[in-house]
Amino acid sequence: MVDLNKDRCVLFLDSGLGGIPYFRHFHERNPGRGVAYLADRRHFPYGKRDRGELGAILCDLVEKTVRIIDPGIIVLACNSASIAALPALRERFPALPFVGTVPAVKPAAQASKTGKIGLLGTELTVRESGAGHGGCEIMGIAAPELVEFVETRLSGATDEERRLTVRRYLDLFRQSGADALVLGCTHFLFLLDDFRREALPDIAVFESVRGISLRIESLLSAENRGGGTEAPGPANCLFLTGQEPPEPSWVAWAERLGCGLSLLEES
Repeated sequence: MVDLNKDRCVLFLDSGLGGIPYFRHFHERNPGRGVAYLADRRHFPYGKRDRGELGAILCDLVEKTVRIIDPGIIVLACNSASIAALPALRERFPALPFVGTVPAVKPAAQASKTGKIGLLGTELTVRESGAGHGGCEIMGIAAPELVEFVETRLSGATDEERRLTVRRYLDLFRQSGADALVLGCTHFLFLLDDFRREALPDIAVFESVRGISLRIESLLSAENRGGGTEAPGPANCLFLTGQEPPEPSWVAWAERLGCGLSLLEES
């Protein structure tokens, strides 16, 4: 159990919008805990980078972020970032708790009856998570274009466009005989309802949002977990890198999340 001061926020880090479902879920469960979100637009997208490059980027970014924001916990709200950098970050910052998001392959394997699991993610996530689990076969599809869709076109997409977008991936998984699908990129959670609706009745869809909130809560001391006062300073703020000035879409997201908006000065 980590005894964290209420003045230190829980920071969710991603290259774009992907970590927002995790941010929202945790904040709704813990309204008294200060939260912050960092969108590293300077290095977007993470999933196209190799493991070594992304690990170096994140170690450098976290070092600068700790000096500026001083979070109590950092959540790598990105599967690619978690796979590439979590061990290195824990070694470099041993006093700072990190929570990673990794594809929910284990529960999918436990639920599968065909022994075939679909994994939809970025290039890095699919490449690094391709091994089978519990005797199951994993069919991985890298979908960087779906990350781009969520970032740039989802807000204006019609219901039909969303339906057709997810169906083309589901059709491939059905052809392979998969009866479980793991959403291995946090961006895809914006399409979770669409995936679950179109996956019926033969494919179950797995993600990790609730599990991540529970993991964060387990690291917080009982007296500080929810119900307190909001933390001052950088808490409840959305930070951006690589944008001067912020794009209007990020201004809108800050308002939607009830956060202040700041640029993270990296120099």
